[in-house]
Amino acid sequence: MAKIEILVGTTQGGTEYVADDMAAELDKLGHETQIHLTPNLSELDPKSLWMIVSSTHGAGDLPDNIAPFYQQLIATNDDLTELKYALCAIGDSSYDTFCQGPEKIISRLDQLGAISFVNKIQIDVQMDPVPEDAALAWLAQWQSSITPTN
Repeated sequence: MAKIEILVGTTQGGTEYVADDMAAELDKLGHETQIHLTPNLSELDPKSLWMIVSSTHGAGDLPDNIAPFYQQLIATNDDLTELKYALCAIGDSSYDTFCQGPEKIISRLDQLGAISFVNKIQIDVQMDPVPEDAALAWLAQWQSSITPTN
């Protein structure tokens, strides 16, 4: 099955629970998953599917644990045309910077040639107080399209 790198951006740990549940679901389907709480560009396989599961912190910023990864992306000019990614952004719509943090990552991935594998989801904790449920429902919509070459 497919190799899936799950890159987690979290401030208080809630996003990590979402990533854990998604990894468990993908593992049940026979995929090989690896969760990265401090992603490092040099340790990620660009031929695997990258799932970015991240919240937004402060005024549209990335959580501290994934911000260095974003800086690595800014500093590189690597060709990522083989890379496919999926974004699960988690935020609170009562803030005007709702889900803007992870958008920085996918914007840079796009500049480096990466391709979105599926439409992103933006989970609003005001509407979905248990974000794991919304994330798993999103994953269920497209998980069957993951193939070994993704």
